[in-house]
Amino acid sequence: MGIPENYFEFTETLTESTPPKSWPLALMALWYDAHGNWEASHDIAQDMHNTLGSWIHAYLHRKEGDKFNAGYWYRKANRPFSNKSLPEELQELVEFVLEER
Repeated sequence: MGIPENYFEFTETLTESTPPKSWPLALMALWYDAHGNWEASHDIAQDMHNTLGSWIHAYLHRKEGDKFNAGYWYRKANRPFSNKSLPEELQELVEFVLEER
């Protein structure tokens, strides 16, 4: 399975047990979160030492309800604290990663 062309194709992959190993780490992190595995997603994001990793990290901490920690990671990502719903921000992240590939 190749890299999805859009968010809809990304969601269709969630029936699989794991994401393809050929995917970029950011997309894998988002897949694990969308698949319900926050810990696996967080493990990947915290090892991504760039602004995208910080953005994913911020989203994950916002999802867990830790606004203080999320705020730190949004600042590291040079992004404002998101006021979108969590599903909307997940879609935004996935679409960003897909556009950057």
